[in-house]
Formats: sequence, structure tokens, C-alpha cells
Amino acid sequence: MKEQSKIPTGKVQRAAKFVTTGAKVGGNYMKHYAKKVMNPSLSKDQLHEDNARDIYNSLSELKGSALKVAQMMSMDKNMLPTAYQDKFSMAQYSAPPLSYPLVVKTFQQYFKKSPTQIFETFTKNAVNAASIGQVHKATLNGKEYAVKIQYPGVASSVRSDLKLVRPFAVRLMNLNEKDLDHYMEEVETKLIEETDYLLEVQRSVEISEACAHIENIRFPKYYPELSDERVITMDWMDGKVLKEFVKSNPSQADRNKVGQALWDFYDFQIHTLRQVHADPHPGNFIISDDAVLGVIDFGCVKVIPNEFYDPYFKLIRKDILHEDKELEELFTQLQFIYPDDKADDKAYFSAVIKDMMGILGQPFHQDEFDFGDDSYFRKIYEMGEVISQSPKFRESERARGARDGLYINRTYFGLYNILNELKAKVKTTKPEWAIKVAV
Repeated sequence: MKEQSKIPTGKVQRAAKFVTTGAKVGGNYMKHYAKKVMNPSLSKDQLHEDNARDIYNSLSELKGSALKVAQMMSMDKNMLPTAYQDKFSMAQYSAPPLSYPLVVKTFQQYFKKSPTQIFETFTKNAVNAASIGQVHKATLNGKEYAVKIQYPGVASSVRSDLKLVRPFAVRLMNLNEKDLDHYMEEVETKLIEETDYLLEVQRSVEISEACAHIENIRFPKYYPELSDERVITMDWMDGKVLKEFVKSNPSQADRNKVGQALWDFYDFQIHTLRQVHADPHPGNFIISDDAVLGVIDFGCVKVIPNEFYDPYFKLIRKDILHEDKELEELFTQLQFIYPDDKADDKAYFSAVIKDMMGILGQPFHQDEFDFGDDSYFRKIYEMGEVISQSPKFRESERARGARDGLYINRTYFGLYNILNELKAKVKTTKPEWAIKVAV
């Protein structure tokens, strides 16, 4: 893959890139509709492929928040046409890397030394490149390390990038702009946190130690003395990423083993720690030859406030879905409905959210759940389609759903999608308070 020798870091440079991309996308639309005059039955498949290529190429050159948003969008199979999903998912672990001189420059800035002055060996070519940073393999005293280096200018461009990527997000995802504005503060906060590598090391150590007791799961050790604001050093972890693992045709027992580890990991974080690794995309998990799950990258961690946790997770109880009065109270607390909504709006939004929570809560309503059941996922995607195409949701004067739900929903969608790719059967443990209620 071709390396980048520079990244546009100034606001004007980055804005110009977006303008150029917008012009390319506009040109693609013009070409499409010109062809459609001659062939009225022409589909949008080629248009989507052309736009996905042009948008991804631009975002991958910019790196940072813009590319991260593309990565986030690729995780929801219902959100984008397939062409965009395929392209944007490359941001998970195969974005164009930075050239070695830029890596050396970062080391000089934060350590006053080059990588080869710190480590005995250091790969000049990145072994993995994503949206925020890239990884190199290094050795020291016979030990192998993964060294993650943040791209230049990423931290300082979060806010401006989100403003620039906003029109693309609205158009591609068919979003209600009020919804987008409502959640943008949460996205911005999380992306700023992701660029703070000292915070990431701290969280990585804390959460990995707290979760060390979970079976069939492993974490790298982190080295604060070899880390800084824009560099993280951790143990190198051998193994396969999810795509490689699935392609290796593992046994059902191994699929279930990895899936159970994933479920237990997230269950413990959410219901015990009340903070969670909120970036469950396949590039953040490494599976060993004996089907033990390795977890990396704690850059995006969502702390779950009690005022959100309590009403949100009450909705996993099957019995609650039949209690209209209590449901209305919970939906109001979670901002799905508002006290001054018109009666028909309350009824509509309550009915849709009730159906959605009924579907999403199904894994909790039985002791074991088969995430390989594609019919279940079709229900999820159909429900997503209903919401995205609903005039009521698109034209609502207020956002529907509390900000805190953005990354919790993203976490569960990401977790469910990975379990589906694994075709795993999982024992669905529940928080103790939910077990006491007949589900």
C-alpha cells in the first residue's frame, strides 16, 4: 500500500480537501443522471461505488476524525449502501500508512530520540494503519512490542473536521439534522479523548486489570515509560483478526468460545464497571490459535452514568414491555418522548421504540442465543430501515434518544455484528437485578 509523506494539518488545507471531494461527488451524480436519461432502469450501484471510492480516498488522506466517522458508519450494516460499507470498513485496519520520516519526527518531538535509538529493532513500514494512528512492530531485550503512533494534526483538527464531515453524514445516512446536532457533542468529546494517548494508557491498564479474571480473554501489557501523548507501547499480540479467523474455518466450539469471551467481557464492563470499551470493531480484537480473544485499543471508553443506566437497562426485561405506564416513564427519562409531545406523536414514537427494544432485548430473554441466526439480524435491519425512512423521525423537531445512548447503542450493535460474523452461540448472562425478574 502506498505510504503518505504528509497529511494536511491546517484548517484551510483540510477544508479544501472536503470541497474538492464534494465537487467529485457532485460530478458523479451528474454522470449518473446523464446515463439514466438514456437508460431509465439504471441502478445506483455504480454511483455508490464511485462516491464511496472518492470519499474514502479523501478521508484516508486526511486521517483523524473524518476517517473515524467513516469507520463508525461502516459498522452499522443498515446505515449505508454496501459499497460504502466495504470501503469505509477499510479504516478499521488498512488505511494508507504514514511514511517512516513522519514517524521519526513524532518520536523526536516526544522522546528526543528516533525509534531505533529506543528500540533494538523497529519496522519502518506500519503493520497496521487505522483512522487515528498506525502500528509498528519493535523489539527490545528480546521482547516484541506493538508501538502505536498518532497521525500529526489529528488532535487539533477534531472540531473542525466534524463540522466539515457533517454534510456528508447527513446525506449518506439520511439523518435528521437535529439528531445529528444533538449527538455531535458526544462524538466530539469521545474523539478528543481518543487522541489523548496518556488517557488511553491509563484506561487500558485499569480496565484490563479489572477484567483479567474473565475466561479465554487476554490483554497486552502497557508501558507508560515507553509511551507519551502521541505514542503508546504495548506487548505485541500474535493472532488473527476476526476476518482471518472466520476465513480459517474454525470449529463451532471455537466460534462459541470466542463469542462467549466477547459477551462476558462486555457484560462485566457494562453492568459491573459501568464503563465500556465502546469501539467494538473487528480490528480491535486478535484471536490466538487456541481461540483466546485478545482485546486492544481502549481509546474510546464510555462511562455510563446511573441516570442513564437504570432506565435504559430496565428495558431488557421482557415483562416491562407490557407495562405501558412504566414504559412511558422510562421513554421520557431516555428522551424518546417528551412530556409536551402531542398524543399521537407519543403513541407513534413509543410504539416504534417498544418494538425496537423488544428485538434488541431478545438475546437477554433466553439463557442461550444463536447469533448466527440471520433472520434475527434481518429484523434488526428492517427496524433500522423503518426508523431511517420514517417521516416522523426525520422531521421531528427534537432528537429522539438521550446522548448517552449513542455509544451504548453503538457498542451493542458492534458486539452483535461481530457475534453474527462468528456465528456464535452464547450463554447470555444478565445483571443480577434482571435475573430476579421473570424474563
